Amino acid sequence: MSMPSIEAPIVFLDFDGVLHPEFCHESKHFCRLPLMEDLLRQASTCLVVISSTWRLQAPVEKLRKHFSPDIAERILGVTPSYPELRDVPNTLLGYHRQAECRAWLWANNAAHVPWLAVDDRPWLFMPFCGSLFVTNGLEGVTEGIAPQLAARLHQLTSL
Repeated sequence: MSMPSIEAPIVFLDFDGVLHPEFCHESKHFCRLPLMEDLLRQASTCLVVISSTWRLQAPVEKLRKHFSPDIAERILGVTPSYPELRDVPNTLLGYHRQAECRAWLWANNAAHVPWLAVDDRPWLFMPFCGSLFVTNGLEGVTEGIAPQLAARLHQLTSL
């Protein structure tokens, strides 16, 4: 039996360097989450998949608790870990995060949907990956880049 296909755009969301500055004190964890949630509310048809390494330490149910209820219900799950992947295309060898995103899309019958990864580590994606929005890991998502991210999310929902 085949699973139903996902038709909504997907946002693959990193935590460190996106929802808070990378290497910040734990008291600052998720300090950028309210802004990211506002941006996701503006792109109301987008669904979310967690691609952060936090997924390796906690189940998705626990990760959802960091989010407001309306955003938490849009979180579909987490990407698989690179060492678990099979049949990684040669073009994605070495681009772990992009390979994980691709694997999630294929496993969930969603390879055809538009997607955007919000991440601070561009080297985990192929050069010039059109589905990547890069943040400055020392800052995360800020008011300064919010208009560009909002535009990319709007573009995603318009495809």
